Amino acid sequence: MKAIISDMDGVIYRGKQLIPGANEFVQRLLSEKVPFLFLTNNAEQTPLDLKLKLEYMGIRGVTEENFITSAMATAMFLRQQKERATVFVVGGGGLINELYNIGFSISESHPDYVVVSKTGNFSFETLKKAVRLIDGGAKFIGTNPDMIDPVEGGNEPAAGTLLAAISAATGKKPYIVGKPNALMMTLATRKLGVHPEDAVMVGDRMDTDIVGGMEAGMTTALVLSGVTTMDMIDHFPYKPNHVFDHVGQIDPAAL
Repeated sequence: MKAIISDMDGVIYRGKQLIPGANEFVQRLLSEKVPFLFLTNNAEQTPLDLKLKLEYMGIRGVTEENFITSAMATAMFLRQQKERATVFVVGGGGLINELYNIGFSISESHPDYVVVSKTGNFSFETLKKAVRLIDGGAKFIGTNPDMIDPVEGGNEPAAGTLLAAISAATGKKPYIVGKPNALMMTLATRKLGVHPEDAVMVGDRMDTDIVGGMEAGMTTALVLSGVTTMDMIDHFPYKPNHVFDHVGQIDPAAL
């Protein structure tokens, strides 16, 4: 039986709405003792936040160890680059928490890095600060490239939209740590203690989940409960190994 590495937004829930079959899928992983991780480009929330969110929606039994966020991956990457760095953050508490955890300080005064994730507090003033700091020499980092996130009733702008605005104003492209960067996939398989060929990447995005899983050497399973529709699959030069309407249709033993 292969290990499961699953996205969350658009796979387990949309916004605050649980996707049909998601609870059954997670309970099956737990009861059949399938090794699994939620690998999410969400940098706004901590593993504890995400665990509590699932519990609020009725999904019991997961622990903080079952999560890797793009904020965690970004912090791990930056610590490898420079210790005790200073960072200007365009993002929320989840990202700030992970950067504090590795000993970084948050500063608007000549920071080493400008790190950008999705945030509801993005403003013209924030944009102006980020642009000036990057123009002044700060290195430009993005937690993930997602342009939109699925929520109840449609979609909303995500980290990639903010990165595009800053990139347009500075003429510089960010280094993006989250999916589809293979770094995220490597961290996940390493945490589970499995080889990529013994893992399945489950996701709703062809341009992050599926391409990232494919390039890392994993089996890929696309669910149509999030961003990607069946009609969109043919627009990409690669295909998932499996396609499901939602995760409730997935039998881990059959992958």
